Amino acid sequence: MSPHAILFDLDGTLADTALDLGAALNHLLAEEGRQPVEHSLIRPIASHGARGLIRLGFGIEREAPDFETLRQRFLDHYEDHFCASTCLFDGVNDLLAQLTARGIAWGIITNKPMRFTDRLVPTLGLAVDPGVVVSGDTVGFAKPDPRPMRYACEALGVDPATCWYVGDAERDIAAGRAVGMTTVLAAYGYIDASEQPDTWGADLRIEKPLELLDLLPKARV
Repeated sequence: MSPHAILFDLDGTLADTALDLGAALNHLLAEEGRQPVEHSLIRPIASHGARGLIRLGFGIEREAPDFETLRQRFLDHYEDHFCASTCLFDGVNDLLAQLTARGIAWGIITNKPMRFTDRLVPTLGLAVDPGVVVSGDTVGFAKPDPRPMRYACEALGVDPATCWYVGDAERDIAAGRAVGMTTVLAAYGYIDASEQPDTWGADLRIEKPLELLDLLPKARV
């Protein structure tokens, strides 16, 4: 059956946020007297958020004594410029308009904190407002925990089994599968060369946003 709703990750799926995330990291590195990281190295890690970027820039894990301080400083820098260069991926607005025309609801489930999501989403110029936006701290748990997925479905009044979830990270696929959603890998997103997305168990795969429309008839019986 055609889905009743399609839910999307934000960073690396709907919006290209890597430039702003990278700028925040390089600002922090400059303060610490370190060399900047090239964007080509930042982009594949952007979906891993502050923790992944601190690991990339400083080579430390979250257990390190200064990790949390660096993470908070990174978030402060990002807050100052979170929408300077961020934009929707090509085709996203056409996709959302066509989903709406077909009567398919849509929403966002991201691990990005509300302090950013609630202000970033209105600046993106979305053709259609999302029916629900779930941030990483909306329900107190973040993906791959399935609770944000259930919360979004309850807000839209749909069964998870009638929903698709589109994301570019392993945790996206895991969270969607955990609640019985059809999962779609956004292969154009932030995926590092060391990762193996073919092993994540996604039901479907797209190389650009508008390819999602081509998959809808295949889901009908």
